Amino acid sequence: MTLLQHELTDFKVNAFQNNEFHEVTKEDVLGHWSLFFFYPADFTFVCPTELEDLAENYAKFKEIGCEVYSVSCDTHFVHKAWHDANEKIAKIQYPMLADPTALLARDLDTYNEADGMAERGDFIVNPEGKVVAYEVISSNVGRNAEELLRRVQASQFVYEHGDQVCPANWTPGEETIEPSLDLVGQL
Repeated sequence: MTLLQHELTDFKVNAFQNNEFHEVTKEDVLGHWSLFFFYPADFTFVCPTELEDLAENYAKFKEIGCEVYSVSCDTHFVHKAWHDANEKIAKIQYPMLADPTALLARDLDTYNEADGMAERGDFIVNPEGKVVAYEVISSNVGRNAEELLRRVQASQFVYEHGDQVCPANWTPGEETIEPSLDLVGQL
């Protein structure tokens, strides 16, 4: 079963951001693009490298109107402790969502019941709260923030230009393709 066009269910979770706790709800993510970035757990090995990579690219996501939400099944208190203890995590300015009941992880089918943790999954969500792109990968392989940014940009482009598609490795400003009968078998 695919999660494409899956609409986020209503949720309310605690978040740690800019040295403060606050709540994030489904209403907070509507009206703008979002990247939900699930990772297995705080105080682990691959996760801080990924979250630091996102932190270093966060301004680029904000420039295109996309909020980044990192998500693990840890509590917001654990997020704060990790932030205070780790120089990589201390760089983070985006909301770190706490999902200890696995509400979000289950909704987006990343929850690993046996481990009690989320799998390494990322979900691009449009302004209506629907998943338009996602991937879930092995917990021992890190992801690339620049590729995620490129996919958000491509998703935004086709959202705005429904008559065009983005070829492999497309980046903003490059040519797109307008599907037509004349192109069948020509590319």
